[in-house]
Amino acid sequence: MNFLYPGFLFALLAIAVPIVIHLFNFRKFKKLYFSNVQFLRAVQEQNSSKEKLKHLLVLCSRVLAVVFLVLAFARPFIPSPGEKTQIAGPNLVSIYIDNSYSMETLNKEGNLLEEAKRKAKELAGAYGMTDQFKLLTNDFEGRHQRPVNREELISMLDDIKISATGRSLQQVINRLQTDVSANRNEVAYLLSDFQKGFVGIQRIQTNPALSFSFIKLNANSLPNISVDSVWSLSPVHLPNQAEQFVVQLHNYGDEDAADIPVKLRINNQQKAISSVKIAAGKTIKDTLSFSGIGPGWQKGVLSIKDFPLTFDDELNFTFKVTAELKILSINGDLAERAIKSVFATDAYFKLTEMPESNIRYSAFPEYSLIVLNGLKEPSSGLAQQLKLYVQNGGSLLIFPDLEASAAVYNPFLTGLSLPAIQQINAGPAIASTIESENSLFKDVFDEIPANIDLPQVNRYFSFADQSSSNKEHILKLPLNKFLIAKYNVGAGKVFLAASSLSSKDGNLARHPVFVPLMFKIAFSGSREQPFYYTVGKSEVLENDKINLAANQSLKLVSAQSEVIPEIRQTPGKTLLFVADQIKKSGFYNLQQADTVLSVVAFNDNRSESDMHYATENELKALFSKQDIAFYNSKKDTLSMHIALKNNPTELWKLCLILAVVFLATEILLIRFFNPIKNTQTT
Repeated sequence: MNFLYPGFLFALLAIAVPIVIHLFNFRKFKKLYFSNVQFLRAVQEQNSSKEKLKHLLVLCSRVLAVVFLVLAFARPFIPSPGEKTQIAGPNLVSIYIDNSYSMETLNKEGNLLEEAKRKAKELAGAYGMTDQFKLLTNDFEGRHQRPVNREELISMLDDIKISATGRSLQQVINRLQTDVSANRNEVAYLLSDFQKGFVGIQRIQTNPALSFSFIKLNANSLPNISVDSVWSLSPVHLPNQAEQFVVQLHNYGDEDAADIPVKLRINNQQKAISSVKIAAGKTIKDTLSFSGIGPGWQKGVLSIKDFPLTFDDELNFTFKVTAELKILSINGDLAERAIKSVFATDAYFKLTEMPESNIRYSAFPEYSLIVLNGLKEPSSGLAQQLKLYVQNGGSLLIFPDLEASAAVYNPFLTGLSLPAIQQINAGPAIASTIESENSLFKDVFDEIPANIDLPQVNRYFSFADQSSSNKEHILKLPLNKFLIAKYNVGAGKVFLAASSLSSKDGNLARHPVFVPLMFKIAFSGSREQPFYYTVGKSEVLENDKINLAANQSLKLVSAQSEVIPEIRQTPGKTLLFVADQIKKSGFYNLQQADTVLSVVAFNDNRSESDMHYATENELKALFSKQDIAFYNSKKDTLSMHIALKNNPTELWKLCLILAVVFLATEILLIRFFNPIKNTQTT
C-alpha cells in the first residue's frame, strides 16, 4: 500500500491525546457513602473488571478513529497489478490531439476531431482533482507546454481547430518527451486516426519514464485525388512566349478515377484546362500549355474537383517573368564581334560592352552573365572583383586570348580558383564532343546523330587540373581535355573555354551549336526561386541577395496575416527563417517597406492526402518490445479501462467510513456500556 500524501502521516502523533486522557481522566476516584462498610469490598471487586474493559474499548475506539481519519487525509491506495511503482504526488497527464486535415472526416461518432475532444475530456475525468495536464496539438504551441488543471484543460480542448500543420508520430513523441522527469508520475495519451503517412515505417524509441497509451479513432478509408506538384519545362519565362507546365496528380484511393478536370489559372485568369484518368494508387503527369503573360510576378493556381476531401485540390505556385536579361561583355579585342552578334538576335538580351581598359566594377551586380572575350592582360584586381561577383551567384564565361602567355593568365585564373594553363596546343583541327547529359543541352537536341558536325579547334590551352570534383565537361576534346567546362565557385558558376573565338583558332564562333550554347549559358545565370513552399515544413525561404540598411527589415504579407522573418545573409542569397509563423496556404508578398521584392506561395502538406490507416499490429511493430498500450475508441468501456489502468485502488473513503464507525462505537460504549447498572448489592 502506498500513500498519495504521506506527509499527513505525521498527524498520527495525535493518538497521544486519547491515551493521555485515558491515563489521567479515567483514574479519578469518586467518593461513595455506605451505611455499612462490610459490603464495600464486594462492590469494588464486582465492578472493577467491567470498568477496565469499558475504558480500554473507549480508548481503542478513539485511537482507531484518529488513525483512520489521518489515513483518509494521506490518501492510501493499492497500485494496480503490473503498474510501475507510483511516486508520491499528483500525476502529470499529457494528451496529444491530432488536429490535422484528416481529422475532419466523419464516422458514426461524427467529426473525428470532436470525438477526440470528447475522449480527452473522459480521460481528464478519470483522474483526480490534484492531477495536472498538458495538451499537445500539431501546432506545437508554446502555451500548451505548461501544466494546467482539469478545468483549464477542458477550456483549451474546446479551442482546438483543424490545422494545416502536419507532424510525424516520431515528432509528436519527441515533443512529449522533452521534459520527462523520473521523479514524478507521467503518462501520455495520443488520440489520432493514425494515418500511415503520420505513423511512418521507422522504428520509434520512447522514454521508459513516460507511459504511452494510443487511442485509435476509427475512420473509413476514403478515395482522394491530390494535386501533388508542378514544374516548368522552360528554363526562363519570357513575356508573351509559350509556356509549358507539368502537373503531377496522385490517386490515393482504391478505385480508378476518370474524367478528372484540371484547371490552370494565372493571376485569376484561366489559361489551360485538361481532363485526366488516374488508376487506383497511381501517379500521372499532364502537360499544360499557355501563352500571353506579361512581365512581373505571376500567381498560378492548379485545381481539380474531388470530394469529400478538398484541402489538396489546389496547388499555389509563383514564378517571375523577366522583361530582359542583362549581359556584360568585357572585350580585349574590339574587332571581335561574335558575342554581340549572338545576343543581338533577340531583344530579350540586353548586352553592354566594355573595353578591357575601362571596366566599371561597381556595375557587375547588375548583370546575370559577364563574358570575358580575349582579354590581353587580365589583372589580379579584376580577378578579385569577378570572384566576389561569382561567389554571390553570378555567372562568368571566359574566352582567353591564345596570344597571351600562360604567365599572364595563370595568376588571373588561380585568383578565380580555376586551374592554371599548362601549355598551348597547336596542330591539325580536332573535333570536340558534346556532353549530351549536361543540363545545358537539355531540350536542345531531339536526337543526336552519330555523324553530327561538331566544333573544331586547331589551337587551344590545356590546363593542369583535369579531374576537379567541381568541374563539368560541356564540350570535350581528346585525351580528357575540354573545350568548354563549367566550374562551381561559391554560389555561382564559371564557364572556362580552352580556345578563343577567333577564326584562326577554330570554328566555334561560327558553328550552329554556338548560339544555343550561349543562350543556355546566359539563362543559367538567372536563378529561379522555388515554385512553392509547404506550410509547417518549409522553414527557410531562399531569395536573391537583398541589401538592407541597419534598421531595415523584411516582412511576408498576405490577405490574412503578416510575418516578420529572421534574416540571414549568405553568399549570393538572403535566407528568410519563418519557423512556424506561416499557418495558412496562399500567396505572400515579400516586402521591403512598401516595395514588393518577390511573391512566394505556400501549400498544405500532402502527407495528409493518403487516407489509409495503420493497424494496431503495424503500430506495435514500430515499438518492438516497448511497453505501449493500445485502445480502440469503438469500445464502450474505454473510459473504464483507462480509469482501471491508471487509477489505483484508493482506500481513503474506506478510512473515512471506519473513522466514523469508531467514533460511533465510542459514543455507544460511553452511553450504553455502564457497569454500575450491573452492580449487585446485598
